[in-house]
Amino acid sequence: MSGLVTSDPTLKPDNIQFATIPNIIPPELLEESDYAGFNQLVMTKMEPLFEELLDRLKPPVNAIIGDVELGWPTDVGIRRNIPVALSWTMSSSFFSMSYNLARFRQNKLSLLDFSGAGDEFAVDIPGIPSAHLGRLRTVFDENDHKFLHLYMDAILKVQKAQYLIFSSVHELEPECFNSLKAIFPFPVYTIGPSIPYLQLKHTKFTSTADHNNHDNHLQWLDSQPVGSVLYISFGSFLSISDTQMVEIAAALKITGIRYFWVAREKENWLKENFGDHNEKGLIVPWCEQLKVLSHSSIGGFWSHCGWNSTLEALFAGVPILTFPLFLDQFPNSKQIVEDWKNGWEVKRTDELGNKMLVTKEEIAELVKRFMDFESTEGNEMRNRAKNLKDFCHSAIAKGGSSDSNLNAFMGSISSRENEY
Repeated sequence: MSGLVTSDPTLKPDNIQFATIPNIIPPELLEESDYAGFNQLVMTKMEPLFEELLDRLKPPVNAIIGDVELGWPTDVGIRRNIPVALSWTMSSSFFSMSYNLARFRQNKLSLLDFSGAGDEFAVDIPGIPSAHLGRLRTVFDENDHKFLHLYMDAILKVQKAQYLIFSSVHELEPECFNSLKAIFPFPVYTIGPSIPYLQLKHTKFTSTADHNNHDNHLQWLDSQPVGSVLYISFGSFLSISDTQMVEIAAALKITGIRYFWVAREKENWLKENFGDHNEKGLIVPWCEQLKVLSHSSIGGFWSHCGWNSTLEALFAGVPILTFPLFLDQFPNSKQIVEDWKNGWEVKRTDELGNKMLVTKEEIAELVKRFMDFESTEGNEMRNRAKNLKDFCHSAIAKGGSSDSNLNAFMGSISSRENEY
């Protein structure tokens, strides 16, 4: 498979060009973690800027690869007679749910009626276990409805594309991929996991995002026993409440387990209130996540279940303690707990779906069981995590499913060059 591409002119291949469009995102939107507002801007304001860029490029482009959620790449391709490959960066299961819901809405069944229908709403989505559909009510009720309509409209435009590619592995979601291939008249490719695994081959690599403390992080991990550290990270955008964070920190003190916690902007606050790192714990603002997950001292991952984080945990063979916060993270959690069985859920809702604070006592009890290497259920979970790791590594190996699909996609794009 292809390597990573860098903007460094001494390392970049000559046949690759980089170009940019003006930034349309105001800083305050990022500071407020306004996901819906961010998406509405890129869905509605970026298209003309992209077309201006296409007008400037020499030689002209022969294909467009665009994110499904943008919506407008397909429109641009149709207007300019350029083939479009749409990329979906979440699970295929969540795509299938979203696509079928968009079709329901297109057929005059209100999306809001569906999202409020509850678990008893009977709908058959090929390749998706019925148990996963119950969570959709909360997933869609919790989100901005204007954004949802834009989102659904964008997903329906997949029907007009020439390719659909997924950052997933066929062996992880085989039934869903087979059903999608039967639905669409064009190629559907899995080319994942699209994560920076090639960087693992290097003994050192740097990142400004982790404040240049990468070597210190690894030194601390090197000093810990194998499989003894719980890695904690809730993603790069959304946040948990300060109250919940206090309960987590208190639980870690109660249990005395080793932990590596990426707390982003809350790093100093946590250190001031709960102490700086010691032999049992390390709190950092950021890290090279896949590098950390792949370290031998990591025995578990407490995650928000974003798809990239899920893929990185699968690739590293690390079991997951699920704590979903938004949108696709809830179905991802169900997939981890109920389908793959390589993790457990931190339950934070009551029977009616209302959010609850998870107390330090509940967390402490769960975390101790999760990190217990002596228990039968824990070892079964870890064995399944190792099997899933094998699936991921086999997929990207020469002749594996993702390797073959990526080569087939590139070959098909090249062969269509003269058709448009």
